[in-house]
Amino acid sequence: MRIGILTSGGDCPGLNAAIRGVARAAYQTLDAEIIGIRAGYRGLIDGDYQIMERGQFSGILTLGGTILGTSRTPFRNMRVVEEDNVDKVYAMKMNYKAMKLDCLVALGGNGTHKTANLLSEEGLNVIGLPKTIDNDIFGTDFTFGFHTAVDIATDVIDRIHTTAASHSRCMVIEIMGNKAGWLTLYAGMAGGADVILLPEIPYDIERVAKVLDERAKLGKFFTIIAVAEGAISQEEAAMKKKEREAARTEREFYNVSQHIAAQLEQLTNVECRTVIPGHMQRGGSPCAYDRVLSTQFGVHAAKLIKDGQFGVTVALVGNQITQNRLADIAGVPKPVDPDSQIVKAARNISISFGD
Repeated sequence: MRIGILTSGGDCPGLNAAIRGVARAAYQTLDAEIIGIRAGYRGLIDGDYQIMERGQFSGILTLGGTILGTSRTPFRNMRVVEEDNVDKVYAMKMNYKAMKLDCLVALGGNGTHKTANLLSEEGLNVIGLPKTIDNDIFGTDFTFGFHTAVDIATDVIDRIHTTAASHSRCMVIEIMGNKAGWLTLYAGMAGGADVILLPEIPYDIERVAKVLDERAKLGKFFTIIAVAEGAISQEEAAMKKKEREAARTEREFYNVSQHIAAQLEQLTNVECRTVIPGHMQRGGSPCAYDRVLSTQFGVHAAKLIKDGQFGVTVALVGNQITQNRLADIAGVPKPVDPDSQIVKAARNISISFGD
């Protein structure tokens, strides 16, 4: 059984743990040979791969990033023949056959899963593993990488608290999450943020300013705001996407955190500072939760291979490791529900969402 493995899209903690889980379970339960495909789908297009040795899967459980390397090959371009004149879908199919693969395991986020579904529809045996710090893949409660990123973002907020209190400042912390606010929501709650701004709940800057004023009246002269990079105001929410992008390019600060900080200084006369931890949230060793989840996902993928069940992606639903059809989840968004229990819990402890 020749099993190809690739990691695509942005890196995150837990990728190596998942690779290890697939490989070790496959060696244990199958007569398996693992083919490591370098740099994601780009490696599958170019035929860049190596036959892996068992020893290459030792010592990687705690290692961040990915030993296979990764790249972004946007799904929207997969059927577009560009200047290199390469038919990417045809090339992937031919290289799959040239590698003599019995199946392909693709680790990645939404774009990775859309391409995995495309290849499945083209007749290849494909299994997905849901990786993203955004936790926005439909059909699974959690993706691996998410909890580690929550820990990192929470630590940033924790550390900002002391300097915010010392200087009586408002600190605006920009957390990753362009389309979904899961990471900001969890880190904001865990870090004790006073305001959490998400893409799913458009904010009114006047209401955010009111939080600062009310805290000052209570003798609390600092405020912590956790804002998702994709957070939008109520005015922006009423615009079309192109109009919103045009409006952002015309304002003084493009970054949402800097824009909000500047607005709040004008409205409240409170000194505001921004913190953007950026790619730190994707780096480093996976937390214990992600090591276990990644391993479970990898082991389940090996079981699916053994059972000959393809065209699916692994998922966590409740306490069960299961799977969903790629066709059912590829490209389906998973936003934060503004009426969800966790949002209601945040509101009930006086966290403002700016609405």
